[in-house]
Amino acid sequence: MGLLPLFTSMLLFSWTTLNAALKITKVDLSIEPSAAVYRDTNVALRCKAEVLTFGTEALNRVYTIYKGDSVIYNKTTSSSEDLLYHLPQARVSNNGKYKCKISIMGEEKASEAATLTVEGMSTPILRFNKANITEGESVTATCLALGETGSLLFSFYDNSKEVENARVTSNELTFVPKGVGNHIIHCSYLVFVMPNSFKSQTSNTVTLTVEELSIEPVLKISPQDNVYEGDTVNITCSVSNVTKDYQAGELLLSQDTELLKSGKTSIHVNWTAHARTPMLTIKCRLYLRDVVKVVNKTISVSELFSVPTLKISALEVFQEDEISLTCRSEKLSYDRLEGEFFIYSLEPFDYHMVHKGNGVFIGKAKTIDFNYTCTVAAKGIKKKSKVLTIHPKVPVSTPKIWVSGSAILGRKVEIFCLSDTGTPPITYTLWKANKQNQIAIVHEFNKAANFTIVINEPGRLNHYLCKASNGNRTPEQSDKLQTAVIEPMTEAYLMVVPDVDDISEGHTVILICSFLGTPPVTVRWLRDSDDLNPLKTTTTNINTTSYEFVVNKEHTDNYYCQAENRANSVESNKINLVVGMAMWKKLLIPGTIILVVSSLVMVGFILFTRSRRGKRERAAELSVKPASPKSDDSLTVTLTHDTEVYNAATDAASFCDDKEGRVTNGTRGSVASLPADISNRSSYSIPATV
Repeated sequence: MGLLPLFTSMLLFSWTTLNAALKITKVDLSIEPSAAVYRDTNVALRCKAEVLTFGTEALNRVYTIYKGDSVIYNKTTSSSEDLLYHLPQARVSNNGKYKCKISIMGEEKASEAATLTVEGMSTPILRFNKANITEGESVTATCLALGETGSLLFSFYDNSKEVENARVTSNELTFVPKGVGNHIIHCSYLVFVMPNSFKSQTSNTVTLTVEELSIEPVLKISPQDNVYEGDTVNITCSVSNVTKDYQAGELLLSQDTELLKSGKTSIHVNWTAHARTPMLTIKCRLYLRDVVKVVNKTISVSELFSVPTLKISALEVFQEDEISLTCRSEKLSYDRLEGEFFIYSLEPFDYHMVHKGNGVFIGKAKTIDFNYTCTVAAKGIKKKSKVLTIHPKVPVSTPKIWVSGSAILGRKVEIFCLSDTGTPPITYTLWKANKQNQIAIVHEFNKAANFTIVINEPGRLNHYLCKASNGNRTPEQSDKLQTAVIEPMTEAYLMVVPDVDDISEGHTVILICSFLGTPPVTVRWLRDSDDLNPLKTTTTNINTTSYEFVVNKEHTDNYYCQAENRANSVESNKINLVVGMAMWKKLLIPGTIILVVSSLVMVGFILFTRSRRGKRERAAELSVKPASPKSDDSLTVTLTHDTEVYNAATDAASFCDDKEGRVTNGTRGSVASLPADISNRSSYSIPATV
């Protein structure tokens, strides 16, 4: 390893070790002898720091003193003693907040702020370079603020009023006092310690005497009485009491705001009088240094003729109308005019207007707003009239007439009338059968007049029309209203073909809906079981329509129609439609019954036949039982007809061995025919011999 890297590593290690063993625990700033002192007190700021270090080696300390946010003092020392910053003979400019910061080996810490307040300011002293001056002469004043430091601003006062532009950072001011006589002057100053300022006491007063200048302006006017416009007036403006040492000033001669002439010692003009106002003021001004002296006189000037008035012949003007403009002066001084001719002119020049003499101009009105003025000239005097603004009106166009919505018999309806062009206000009149009905005045552009009427007659509203006017012209008339009156639906009737009693399955049924009301009419066929979904909807321009369909049993229901036009809707009567059975079904029922009955009879006969046969077989197989205890040789057979039960008795034990009534001795038995008289008995007995 080289020596340089080794040395650098050692220094870095030492720095890190020392920095780790260094701590600034506390920094205090105190003000001595106190934080509030009087002017001229010697003040010291003491900065004290408590520092913890490793070892006894002295370390460099960097102290920084702040006033507000500004650094006012820096010091680097290895001493551990307190730092003292001195403010000898403290002034108000030393007021403010101070703090101290210490930095050691990169470790920093600052104190809390301490505020110093210094009271007391020196009383200013005022001095002048002259005690007596003449009017317009300047003087220099000096305001002394002994011993004060910092940023100062001086003010000077003349008779308690601050001298204009007298606030200066310098303590000297050169100015010209205004007005003659004695001027009482004093001064004061401000010390700025941002963001505050401190004002001093008032200085001593000095009396300054200003003497008036001996020279004056002189104004002469001839003639001054019985002056008419156009007359020549001699005016002289001069300076009186001019001495050899007079420093030439400036003379200005003016009439109101009009400058007539300027000069040094004397001015003369031959002025042509005018009569813009009844009284004219002539002024002669003398400007000498900063002094202004003025003298003025007034003269009365009579008019030869008054300012002309421009008038239009018509009270209202329409575009392209013939118009006449007249330019006149109402007042004339005939004794001074002496037959002088007047010259009239119209401005601006317009080829539309022709001069017909004696101030009359005729021509046609323009299509836009326009301005005119006229000028009258005589004996070198010209006078212009005020501006005449002409607003040519736009004539109304032929109005249009219409209704809002539908015109329904028996109801109110709004009729509108509008001219597409025309200068408002426009008067609209509604007429009915050549009689004035209603009037409406519209004050806005392109806005229709509306009239409300009640419709009491059917047909059309062609007996209504409207007229429009916006001036003294023949009103423009609209066409007649062509709107048709809608008659509300009054009734609807439903009928069915064929008759309801003759309707059966498979038949074609026609529902016919008739109604009264203005077409077009929308008709809907409905049934009670589904009145929200029409069977059919149609629109017609006649008063009847139909709905045709083939029926089945499911069409049995109440049917009706609904008729609706632009006025209202009505419902018809209801028809109960009962769909009967088809004819082939009616014929099928008796045949089916006969077939069923025949089948039942056949089945019954077969069953009966089988039953009789079974009876005979069972009778032959009857067991033989003794008829009575008295006779062992007799066999008694008892047949019960109704119950088909057979009883046999025999004296001996016997039995049937086959289905044909064969007995045990092998002899075939037979049943003889029953006598007619007992064939219908419920029971009978037959003796038998074995």
